[in-house]
Amino acid sequence: MDEMILQVRHLSKSFGKHEVLRDIDFTVNRGDVTSIIGASGSGKSTLLRCVNLLETPTSGEITFHGENILTRKGGAAAYRTKVGMVFQSFNLFNNMSVLDNCTVGQIKVLKKSAAEAKELAMKYLTKVGMAPYINAKPRQLSGGQKQRVAIARALAMDPEVLLFDEPTSALDPEMVGEVLSVMRDLAAEGLTMLVVTHEMAFARDVSNHVVFMRDGVIWEEGTPQQIFENPQKAETQEFLSRFRAH
Repeated sequence: MDEMILQVRHLSKSFGKHEVLRDIDFTVNRGDVTSIIGASGSGKSTLLRCVNLLETPTSGEITFHGENILTRKGGAAAYRTKVGMVFQSFNLFNNMSVLDNCTVGQIKVLKKSAAEAKELAMKYLTKVGMAPYINAKPRQLSGGQKQRVAIARALAMDPEVLLFDEPTSALDPEMVGEVLSVMRDLAAEGLTMLVVTHEMAFARDVSNHVVFMRDGVIWEEGTPQQIFENPQKAETQEFLSRFRAH
């Protein structure tokens, strides 16, 4: 029996009169790697920001282990430790070292001791290949290195689900591979991931569930095989044909 962690039901989001998301429904089970694909402006990143409570949905519900987090009082910070996020622009603290970036949240939010936080930070920095850079500041790192630090920082909070918002789109092409390689390893280890991505090979090869968004709605969803090899909707076919042309 699949263990359901997150469920999004009838989720809508408007900015003024502009409806960005409309009646979104999907479920994330433990160990799922769900890729959300679609053209720019289709609502993918807004959906992820709603799931992480960085945006408040206009209507609908988001349940985490069966509890509607939108009606729970004051639990956003605690929830965000369990549903972590890796941003396309890294969001590292520029005045802190790599190591401090990975310990500050553990100490402040999870109330861990400095020694405990450092041990966990080193574990994940080693995992993403960034242990040699613990004393560096973000400005001394390449984009790919920054993103790997951001992933280690998110992992150190021990999340149950990790959200990735186009984690490679701000990177130079030669750095994309190093970040995707880390993400592939995490998926293979069973981390539950929800990934907004333009990397179609990643969506096809690493996900077990693919969601195609268009105009703020889920247009089509299914296994990578269904979406990439036998899409049912003309719009999905057209979107994917542009990537096959590359």
